[in-house]
Amino acid sequence: MKMAASTTTKRDLRRYESALTLRGFSPVAGVDEAGRGACAGPLVVAAVVLGDDLAQVNDSKALTPRRREALFDTIMSQAIAVSVVVVEPAEIDVLGVHHADLEGMRRAIARLSVVPQYALTDGYPIKGLPIPSLAVWKGDQVCASVAAASIIAKVTRDRIMCELDQQFPEYGFAGHKGYVTAAHRQALVVHGPKAVHRYSFAPVISAAHLHGIEMSSTVKSSSTRGTSSKGKVLT
Repeated sequence: MKMAASTTTKRDLRRYESALTLRGFSPVAGVDEAGRGACAGPLVVAAVVLGDDLAQVNDSKALTPRRREALFDTIMSQAIAVSVVVVEPAEIDVLGVHHADLEGMRRAIARLSVVPQYALTDGYPIKGLPIPSLAVWKGDQVCASVAAASIIAKVTRDRIMCELDQQFPEYGFAGHKGYVTAAHRQALVVHGPKAVHRYSFAPVISAAHLHGIEMSSTVKSSSTRGTSSKGKVLT
């Protein structure tokens, strides 16, 4: 089930959470991801249960990098619970990006330090959850908890891509964050793909063929890593 986003403003970003709480569903978790459309780097999924005093959030894509960083710190310090799951490129290649996204959402909810009674997701319903959930169209723009999850996922992934830029400066990951840009395509043609690329994505497949890379040796399963409530590392 999807619920349409109509004319919700920043002042009523908590209307979904408030309505659910009035009906006995509390706490409510918001879930979102970053990196779905990239051809390099991981998919990062976050789940957030907000505290009552944390309301000044918005869709991560609508914020400046500095504002996202500031809100990241605020959410991590003031939210009731935060969990982050990092799905590596090799697992994305095995599952497919959509199924990897859904699996990451399941794991993120399961790893929260509190048990939510309801989950709000950005656009996609999640099957197989032990709690009821609602897929909200443009949820990161109309649901406070989903917006908070989008900020956590985006900032976490951007930091990972900047770390990868230090390891592979020839690809310019700090700039395009692994998405398909003209500069990234050219780097793939010149240097070929690395293990941090997703070998199930068309630009990477083309570059792999160009450099004589065997696809069967690169597309394989891997484990995921992530962080649990307030940043505890999971293995």
